[in-house]
Amino acid sequence: MDTRADKPDVVCQYRYLHYDVFTDRPLTGNQLAVFTDPAGLTTDDMARITREMNFSECTFLFPAEQPGTDVRVRIFSPDGEMPFAGHPVIGSTFALADDGVIAPGTKAFTFGLNIGPTLVELEWAGDRLAFAWMTQQPPAFGPTLPDPARLAAAYGLPADAVYPNVPVQEVNCGSAFFMLPLKTRAAVDQAAIDTRAVASVFEAAKITRRGVFVFSPEPGADGATVYSRMIGAVEDPATGLASGPLGCYLVRYGIVPLDKAGAIVSVQGVKMNRPSRVHIRIDAESPERVTRVRVGGRSVLVGEGRLRPS
Repeated sequence: MDTRADKPDVVCQYRYLHYDVFTDRPLTGNQLAVFTDPAGLTTDDMARITREMNFSECTFLFPAEQPGTDVRVRIFSPDGEMPFAGHPVIGSTFALADDGVIAPGTKAFTFGLNIGPTLVELEWAGDRLAFAWMTQQPPAFGPTLPDPARLAAAYGLPADAVYPNVPVQEVNCGSAFFMLPLKTRAAVDQAAIDTRAVASVFEAAKITRRGVFVFSPEPGADGATVYSRMIGAVEDPATGLASGPLGCYLVRYGIVPLDKAGAIVSVQGVKMNRPSRVHIRIDAESPERVTRVRVGGRSVLVGEGRLRPS
Protein backbone atom coordinates (compact mmCIF):
# COMPACT_ATOMS: atom_id res chain seq x y z
CA MET A 1 0.00 0.00 0.00
CA ASP A 2 1.26 3.48 -0.89
CA THR A 3 1.27 5.47 2.35
CA ARG A 4 3.22 8.48 1.06
CA ALA A 5 1.73 11.78 2.14
CA ASP A 6 2.92 13.52 -1.02
CA LYS A 7 0.74 11.68 -3.52
CA PRO A 8 0.48 13.64 -6.78
CA ASP A 9 -2.69 15.48 -7.68
CA VAL A 10 -4.90 13.98 -10.38
CA VAL A 11 -3.21 14.58 -13.75
CA CYS A 12 -5.29 15.80 -16.71
CA GLN A 13 -5.05 13.48 -19.67
CA TYR A 14 -6.14 14.30 -23.21
CA ARG A 15 -7.10 11.52 -25.59
CA TYR A 16 -5.83 11.63 -29.16
CA LEU A 17 -6.21 9.47 -32.25
CA HIS A 18 -3.32 9.12 -34.69
CA TYR A 19 -4.34 8.94 -38.35
CA ASP A 20 -2.45 8.60 -41.59
CA VAL A 21 -4.36 10.74 -44.08
CA PHE A 22 -4.78 10.59 -47.86
CA THR A 23 -4.03 6.88 -47.75
CA ASP A 24 -5.61 3.59 -46.76
CA ARG A 25 -2.31 1.94 -45.80
CA PRO A 26 -0.77 2.45 -42.35
CA LEU A 27 2.59 4.24 -42.15
CA THR A 28 2.04 6.12 -45.41
CA GLY A 29 0.26 9.41 -46.14
CA ASN A 30 0.31 12.48 -43.90
CA GLN A 31 0.29 12.07 -40.12
CA LEU A 32 -2.33 13.76 -37.94
CA ALA A 33 -3.12 13.75 -34.22
CA VAL A 34 -6.78 14.42 -33.44
CA PHE A 35 -7.58 15.48 -29.86
CA THR A 36 -11.17 14.40 -29.31
CA ASP A 37 -11.92 16.01 -25.93
CA PRO A 38 -9.71 19.08 -25.47
CA ALA A 39 -11.99 20.94 -23.04
CA GLY A 40 -9.92 23.09 -20.70
CA LEU A 41 -6.96 23.53 -23.03
CA THR A 42 -5.92 27.10 -23.80
CA THR A 43 -4.64 28.30 -27.16
CA ASP A 44 -1.12 28.20 -25.77
CA ASP A 45 -1.68 24.65 -24.50
CA MET A 46 -2.78 23.51 -27.95
CA ALA A 47 0.22 25.17 -29.56
CA ARG A 48 2.61 23.50 -27.13
CA ILE A 49 0.94 20.10 -27.56
CA THR A 50 1.28 20.39 -31.33
CA ARG A 51 4.98 21.12 -31.01
CA GLU A 52 5.28 18.11 -28.71
CA MET A 53 3.54 15.78 -31.17
CA ASN A 54 5.85 17.07 -33.95
CA PHE A 55 3.43 16.26 -36.77
CA SER A 56 2.77 18.82 -39.48
CA GLU A 57 -0.64 19.48 -37.88
CA CYS A 58 -2.88 18.54 -34.97
CA THR A 59 -6.61 19.17 -34.60
CA PHE A 60 -8.71 19.85 -31.50
CA LEU A 61 -12.43 19.04 -31.70
CA PHE A 62 -14.93 21.18 -29.78
CA PRO A 63 -18.74 21.46 -29.76
CA ALA A 64 -20.15 23.64 -32.52
CA GLU A 65 -20.00 27.37 -31.81
CA GLN A 66 -21.64 28.80 -34.93
CA PRO A 67 -25.15 28.18 -36.31
CA GLY A 68 -25.08 25.96 -39.36
CA THR A 69 -21.98 24.05 -38.24
CA ASP A 70 -21.75 20.60 -36.64
CA VAL A 71 -18.39 20.82 -34.90
CA ARG A 72 -15.73 23.41 -34.07
CA VAL A 73 -12.25 22.37 -35.21
CA ARG A 74 -9.07 24.24 -34.38
CA ILE A 75 -6.02 23.35 -36.46
CA PHE A 76 -2.45 23.91 -35.30
CA SER A 77 0.92 23.43 -36.92
CA PRO A 78 4.17 23.68 -34.93
CA ASP A 79 4.25 27.33 -36.05
CA GLY A 80 0.82 28.19 -34.63
CA GLU A 81 -2.90 28.13 -35.38
CA MET A 82 -4.10 27.86 -38.99
CA PRO A 83 -7.30 29.11 -40.66
CA PHE A 84 -7.86 25.79 -42.40
CA ALA A 85 -5.95 22.88 -43.95
CA GLY A 86 -6.70 19.83 -46.05
CA HIS A 87 -5.43 16.70 -44.36
CA PRO A 88 -6.50 17.87 -40.85
CA VAL A 89 -10.10 18.22 -42.06
CA ILE A 90 -10.12 14.85 -43.84
CA GLY A 91 -8.48 13.06 -40.90
CA SER A 92 -10.75 14.72 -38.34
CA THR A 93 -13.78 13.61 -40.35
CA PHE A 94 -12.65 10.00 -40.04
CA ALA A 95 -12.04 10.45 -36.30
CA LEU A 96 -15.57 11.81 -35.80
CA ALA A 97 -17.00 8.90 -37.79
CA ASP A 98 -14.92 6.30 -35.93
CA ASP A 99 -16.09 7.76 -32.60
CA GLY A 100 -19.73 7.73 -33.70
CA VAL A 101 -20.15 11.51 -33.64
CA ILE A 102 -20.95 11.33 -37.35
CA ALA A 103 -23.65 8.69 -37.75
CA PRO A 104 -23.24 6.06 -40.48
CA GLY A 105 -24.91 7.14 -43.71
CA THR A 106 -24.57 10.87 -43.02
CA LYS A 107 -24.12 12.59 -46.37
CA ALA A 108 -22.60 15.91 -45.25
CA PHE A 109 -21.07 17.51 -42.17
CA THR A 110 -20.10 21.15 -41.68
CA PHE A 111 -16.90 22.10 -39.87
CA GLY A 112 -16.53 25.42 -38.10
CA LEU A 113 -12.99 26.47 -39.01
CA ASN A 114 -11.18 29.76 -38.55
CA ILE A 115 -11.77 30.45 -42.25
CA GLY A 116 -15.53 29.91 -41.72
CA PRO A 117 -18.04 27.08 -42.22
CA THR A 118 -16.57 24.34 -44.41
CA LEU A 119 -18.65 21.55 -45.95
CA VAL A 120 -17.39 17.96 -45.99
CA GLU A 121 -19.27 15.34 -48.02
CA LEU A 122 -19.14 11.69 -46.99
CA GLU A 123 -19.15 8.33 -48.76
CA TRP A 124 -19.78 5.11 -46.79
CA ALA A 125 -19.06 1.40 -47.13
CA GLY A 126 -21.74 -0.04 -44.89
CA ASP A 127 -21.34 1.61 -41.50
CA ARG A 128 -17.69 2.58 -42.12
CA LEU A 129 -16.66 5.90 -43.59
CA ALA A 130 -14.92 5.21 -46.90
CA PHE A 131 -14.17 8.67 -48.29
CA ALA A 132 -14.42 12.34 -47.33
CA TRP A 133 -14.56 15.37 -49.66
CA MET A 134 -13.65 18.84 -48.39
CA THR A 135 -15.02 21.85 -50.26
CA GLN A 136 -12.52 24.62 -51.01
CA GLN A 137 -13.11 28.14 -52.28
CA PRO A 138 -13.43 28.91 -56.01
CA PRO A 139 -10.02 29.72 -57.48
CA ALA A 140 -8.42 33.12 -57.77
CA PHE A 141 -5.60 33.16 -60.31
CA GLY A 142 -2.85 35.55 -59.32
CA PRO A 143 0.46 36.78 -60.72
CA THR A 144 2.80 34.78 -62.90
CA LEU A 145 6.56 34.59 -62.46
CA PRO A 146 8.23 36.08 -65.55
CA ASP A 147 11.23 33.74 -65.55
CA PRO A 148 10.27 30.07 -64.96
CA ALA A 149 13.81 28.96 -65.80
CA ARG A 150 15.20 30.95 -62.90
CA LEU A 151 12.74 29.34 -60.49
CA ALA A 152 13.64 25.92 -61.88
CA ALA A 153 17.31 26.71 -61.29
CA ALA A 154 16.48 27.51 -57.65
CA TYR A 155 15.35 23.89 -57.42
CA GLY A 156 18.51 22.63 -59.09
CA LEU A 157 16.79 21.93 -62.40
CA PRO A 158 17.66 22.94 -65.97
CA ALA A 159 15.41 25.32 -67.89
CA ASP A 160 14.21 22.56 -70.21
CA ALA A 161 12.75 20.63 -67.25
CA VAL A 162 9.81 23.07 -67.12
CA TYR A 163 6.57 21.98 -68.78
CA PRO A 164 6.14 24.11 -71.92
CA ASN A 165 3.56 26.72 -72.89
CA VAL A 166 1.95 27.22 -69.47
CA PRO A 167 2.82 29.84 -66.82
CA VAL A 168 4.26 29.46 -63.34
CA GLN A 169 1.31 31.07 -61.59
CA GLU A 170 -0.24 31.70 -58.20
CA VAL A 171 -3.58 29.98 -57.59
CA ASN A 172 -5.62 30.51 -54.42
CA CYS A 173 -8.56 28.38 -53.20
CA GLY A 174 -8.33 29.77 -49.67
CA SER A 175 -4.55 29.56 -49.48
CA ALA A 176 -2.17 30.65 -52.24
CA PHE A 177 0.46 28.49 -53.96
CA PHE A 178 2.59 28.89 -57.07
CA MET A 179 2.31 26.02 -59.54
CA LEU A 180 5.60 24.84 -61.08
CA PRO A 181 4.85 22.22 -63.77
CA LEU A 182 7.68 19.96 -64.91
CA LYS A 183 7.88 17.63 -67.90
CA THR A 184 8.86 14.44 -66.09
CA ARG A 185 8.47 12.63 -62.82
CA ALA A 186 12.24 12.24 -62.71
CA ALA A 187 12.59 16.03 -62.67
CA VAL A 188 10.10 16.24 -59.77
CA ASP A 189 12.21 13.73 -57.83
CA GLN A 190 15.41 15.61 -58.66
CA ALA A 191 14.11 18.95 -57.37
CA ALA A 192 16.08 20.22 -54.35
CA ILE A 193 15.17 23.62 -52.97
CA ASP A 194 17.68 26.42 -52.42
CA THR A 195 15.56 28.61 -50.14
CA ARG A 196 17.67 31.74 -50.64
CA ALA A 197 17.57 31.36 -54.41
CA VAL A 198 13.79 30.91 -54.36
CA ALA A 199 13.42 34.01 -52.21
CA SER A 200 15.54 36.02 -54.63
CA VAL A 201 13.35 34.91 -57.57
CA PHE A 202 10.26 36.33 -55.87
CA GLU A 203 12.09 39.46 -54.75
CA ALA A 204 13.35 40.16 -58.26
CA ALA A 205 9.83 39.79 -59.64
CA LYS A 206 8.41 41.98 -56.83
CA ILE A 207 5.87 39.25 -56.06
CA THR A 208 4.92 38.03 -52.59
CA ARG A 209 6.61 34.71 -51.93
CA ARG A 210 4.33 31.70 -51.67
CA GLY A 211 4.76 27.98 -51.34
CA VAL A 212 5.74 26.35 -54.63
CA PHE A 213 3.96 23.15 -55.63
CA VAL A 214 6.08 21.05 -58.02
CA PHE A 215 4.39 18.46 -60.21
CA SER A 216 4.45 16.58 -63.50
CA PRO A 217 1.55 15.20 -65.57
CA GLU A 218 3.79 12.46 -66.97
CA PRO A 219 1.84 9.16 -66.75
CA GLY A 220 3.07 6.42 -64.42
CA ALA A 221 2.20 2.90 -63.33
CA ASP A 222 0.19 4.27 -60.38
CA GLY A 223 -2.46 5.68 -62.73
CA ALA A 224 -2.30 9.14 -61.16
CA THR A 225 -3.03 12.31 -63.11
CA VAL A 226 0.00 14.10 -61.66
CA TYR A 227 3.06 13.24 -59.60
CA SER A 228 3.68 15.95 -57.00
CA ARG A 229 5.91 17.32 -54.26
CA MET A 230 5.57 20.18 -51.80
CA ILE A 231 9.16 21.08 -50.97
CA GLY A 232 9.96 23.68 -48.35
CA ALA A 233 12.14 23.74 -45.27
CA VAL A 234 10.36 20.45 -44.51
CA GLU A 235 8.74 18.36 -47.24
CA ASP A 236 5.03 17.60 -46.93
CA PRO A 237 3.74 14.12 -47.88
CA ALA A 238 0.24 15.35 -48.79
CA THR A 239 -0.89 18.95 -49.19
CA GLY A 240 -4.66 19.23 -49.40
CA LEU A 241 -4.58 23.04 -49.44
CA ALA A 242 -2.45 23.06 -52.59
CA SER A 243 -4.41 20.30 -54.29
CA GLY A 244 -7.52 22.37 -55.01
CA PRO A 245 -5.42 25.08 -56.68
CA LEU A 246 -3.53 22.33 -58.54
CA GLY A 247 -6.75 20.92 -59.98
CA CYS A 248 -7.95 24.37 -61.06
CA TYR A 249 -4.60 25.05 -62.74
CA LEU A 250 -4.67 21.72 -64.59
CA VAL A 251 -8.13 22.48 -65.94
CA ARG A 252 -7.43 26.14 -66.72
CA TYR A 253 -4.48 25.31 -68.98
CA GLY A 254 -5.91 22.20 -70.61
CA ILE A 255 -3.51 19.73 -69.00
CA VAL A 256 -6.65 17.96 -67.81
CA PRO A 257 -9.70 18.19 -70.12
CA LEU A 258 -13.08 19.21 -68.73
CA ASP A 259 -14.50 15.69 -69.04
CA LYS A 260 -11.74 14.39 -66.72
CA ALA A 261 -11.86 17.25 -64.21
CA GLY A 262 -13.95 15.29 -61.72
CA ALA A 263 -11.43 12.47 -61.36
CA ILE A 264 -8.00 14.03 -60.83
CA VAL A 265 -5.53 12.14 -58.63
CA SER A 266 -2.31 13.64 -57.30
CA VAL A 267 0.27 11.18 -55.97
CA GLN A 268 2.50 12.95 -53.46
CA GLY A 269 5.07 11.94 -50.84
CA VAL A 270 6.65 9.13 -52.87
CA LYS A 271 10.13 10.64 -52.72
CA MET A 272 10.00 10.77 -48.90
CA ASN A 273 8.63 7.20 -48.60
CA ARG A 274 5.18 8.32 -47.44
CA PRO A 275 3.10 7.94 -50.61
CA SER A 276 -0.29 9.67 -50.59
CA ARG A 277 -3.21 9.82 -53.00
CA VAL A 278 -5.08 13.13 -53.03
CA HIS A 279 -8.30 13.13 -55.05
CA ILE A 280 -9.53 16.34 -56.68
CA ARG A 281 -12.94 17.16 -58.19
CA ILE A 282 -13.30 20.31 -60.24
CA ASP A 283 -16.75 21.35 -61.48
CA ALA A 284 -16.38 23.83 -64.33
CA GLU A 285 -18.54 25.38 -67.04
CA SER A 286 -15.37 26.14 -69.00
CA PRO A 287 -11.62 26.10 -68.25
CA GLU A 288 -11.93 29.74 -67.13
CA ARG A 289 -15.12 29.27 -65.08
CA VAL A 290 -14.72 26.85 -62.17
CA THR A 291 -17.86 26.57 -60.06
CA ARG A 292 -16.79 24.11 -57.36
CA VAL A 293 -13.56 22.72 -55.91
CA ARG A 294 -13.35 19.60 -53.75
CA VAL A 295 -10.38 17.68 -52.35
CA GLY A 296 -10.86 14.23 -50.89
CA GLY A 297 -9.30 11.07 -49.66
CA ARG A 298 -9.20 8.25 -47.17
CA SER A 299 -7.63 7.95 -43.72
CA VAL A 300 -6.51 5.05 -41.59
CA LEU A 301 -6.31 4.91 -37.79
CA VAL A 302 -2.84 3.75 -36.75
CA GLY A 303 -2.71 4.55 -33.03
CA GLU A 304 -4.24 6.26 -30.03
CA GLY A 305 -3.11 7.46 -26.67
CA ARG A 306 -3.39 10.02 -23.90
CA LEU A 307 -1.18 13.03 -23.44
CA ARG A 308 -0.39 14.42 -19.98
CA PRO A 309 0.67 18.03 -20.68
CA SER A 310 0.89 19.08 -17.03
